[in-house]
Amino acid sequence: MSRRILVTNALPYANGDIHLGHLVGYIQADIWVRYQRMCGHTVHYVCADDTHGTPVMLRAEKEGITPEALIARMRDAHLADFSDFLVAFDHYHSTHSEENRRFAEEIYRKLKAAGLIVEREIEQLYDPVKAMFLPDRFVKGTCPRCKTPDQYGDNCEACGAAYAPTELIDPYSAVSGAKPVLKHSTHYFFKLSDPRCVAFLREWTRGKNARGEARLPQQAANKLKEWLGDDGESHLADWDITRDAPYFGFEIPDAPGKYFYVWLDAPIGYFASFAALAAKLGIDPTPYLDAAAAEREGTELVHFIGKDILYFHALFWPAMLHFSGYRTPTREYVNGFLTVDGAKMSKSRGTFITARSWLDLGLNPEWLRYYFATKSNGTMEDVDLALDDLIAKVNSDLVGKFVNIGSRLAGFIHKRFAGRLGNANAEVLAPFAASFRDPSLHAAFENGDFAAVTRTAMELAEAANAYINETKPWELAKAGQLDRLQEVCTTGLTMFRDIARLLKPILPRTVARIEEFLALEPLAWYGEWAPLPEGHAIAPFEPLMTRMERAMIDRLLDANRATIAKTDAPNAVAHSATDAARPETAQPNAAAVDASAASHGAAEGALPAPQLAPEITIEQFAAVDLRIARIVQAEAVPEAKKLVKLTLDIGERHPDGTPRYRTVFAGIKAAYAPEALTGRLTVMVANLAPRQMRFGVSEGMVLAASDESGTVPGLFLLAPDSGALPGMRVK
Repeated sequence: MSRRILVTNALPYANGDIHLGHLVGYIQADIWVRYQRMCGHTVHYVCADDTHGTPVMLRAEKEGITPEALIARMRDAHLADFSDFLVAFDHYHSTHSEENRRFAEEIYRKLKAAGLIVEREIEQLYDPVKAMFLPDRFVKGTCPRCKTPDQYGDNCEACGAAYAPTELIDPYSAVSGAKPVLKHSTHYFFKLSDPRCVAFLREWTRGKNARGEARLPQQAANKLKEWLGDDGESHLADWDITRDAPYFGFEIPDAPGKYFYVWLDAPIGYFASFAALAAKLGIDPTPYLDAAAAEREGTELVHFIGKDILYFHALFWPAMLHFSGYRTPTREYVNGFLTVDGAKMSKSRGTFITARSWLDLGLNPEWLRYYFATKSNGTMEDVDLALDDLIAKVNSDLVGKFVNIGSRLAGFIHKRFAGRLGNANAEVLAPFAASFRDPSLHAAFENGDFAAVTRTAMELAEAANAYINETKPWELAKAGQLDRLQEVCTTGLTMFRDIARLLKPILPRTVARIEEFLALEPLAWYGEWAPLPEGHAIAPFEPLMTRMERAMIDRLLDANRATIAKTDAPNAVAHSATDAARPETAQPNAAAVDASAASHGAAEGALPAPQLAPEITIEQFAAVDLRIARIVQAEAVPEAKKLVKLTLDIGERHPDGTPRYRTVFAGIKAAYAPEALTGRLTVMVANLAPRQMRFGVSEGMVLAASDESGTVPGLFLLAPDSGALPGMRVK
């Protein structure tokens, strides 16, 4: 029975580039969609940029452009990245659209009519210089637990403590540097703690859809029990859906100066994108969106998300939909984070890899699609991109086992039989025919267990190569056994076709070329299995895939290390496997967190007039060689109260071409946790005479700002603007 499915991916935030961590979820969804279409089902696959919030507003302000111009540019860049990685959306939209505004206002009104929206007076930190309320991540200060400075307003990156921004010691605005003040404001809340919501969510998160499948992975359902409990009171809190002006988003109807929080209208972007697609196709979106129509017509709504946004998609979103009369998701697939070589993505190691850098250096996007498929088992487990394993799998599986089959056989067919096939050996092909009907294989596709699919594909590839090795077509050709030769080659090429069918959702571009080579209609999973027919003409074989070399990966890592200044800017997306970089969970905008003295200081005019040093000549200043330095490593010096040992890269090289690093001892331990310094850029005096210290030789000095009057306590390392590279001279 043909299914009608609306499939969505989590929306990337319009304030940073797509990186390989994001691509995990998008590639998984694209594979699933392509498989469903091969089964003959109708699938609409949509996505959009998530565009609202404070970071977008501030970044646009810093760049001197409108938010609309910024999000238009980012949408084009994101869509190009997805398209080049063969993620084929039917429509890619924006949450800053009239469709999204209409849905958001309608859902809000319906929730309000249901008694699930309430007004409350709240108290939050306010930036008196920028005249704006500050989201948690736009407030910084000293951790109230471990006393580490420069921590965000919701949690400490040094000790992991969670707290309210009002608990920070010496808080300051990450936007202007001003000391925030407490200010009252009226906000609107969605009553997620309402007994109706709790009862519905307990059933929905643990229940099954009309196909008898769990709506959520078991791990996800178990996680949600921590908030929902089994009976009695839950741990759900009401959800603040309001932000105050200035804010880039949709103004709440009948509430001037109040805006919908980005997380309210972001998932509504799924509906907006589909509505725009439906208008383009001339179809009615109602059967996919309306609760009663969806149940009556049996349509499905499938989300692919990352585990870091599970709370929003499995609690807020279903409750919003259910109590406003819209259909809830049929199923949610939840992927884990991406690690590289067993560790978190790292800017300093170059493993924070952007999608565009992979493409620009000529690496095949299908290499990554295949590797992610081998690591995707349908659970929330993290995916590890082990780089040497990636190289081995590409070369062994794809080049050595798979595409090699076609290259081994095609020449005989063209040289001896004018490109026409003979009879295939049905007995030899029995395991391949069985794979076409194997319910466990189709269940693996359905459940997102693409690792099982790739294992089966490689088992069949090994069987095909073993068959070729045993039958030795080259010897048959030499001996003139042409009937047998044609049979062996036809049988082997039928095997090749069946493996290609298995891998088509994963390697769509390569398999499209195989379809051309074998002169086939698009491979599908419906109909009857049959071998390639006698007399069928095939095209000349052309190489399908090249080997992957370690030098390619090394160049990729070097390229991403070289752009560390850009990716280290806090407007870059989070190190997530999904689109989790949202305004209150992501790093603040670059304009907000330049690590210069000005951005950390008090409001303009708050400091007393400085007592300047005596004048110097330009020649005296030119004698000081200031260089951009990247902190390769930072270590506390246990024996010293103030010192941190910094290993710095200023672009120097040894005679053999390897990097030469400088060691500098800096008295900044009270201001910075060493682990928070690794990878960031700063400024150093490069021609200061080396100084022998008790702990080693210090080969320079890093620059920091401090307030000698004591009005603003602390030290503040200087940091260059985005785009600076190690070794650049400051002048």
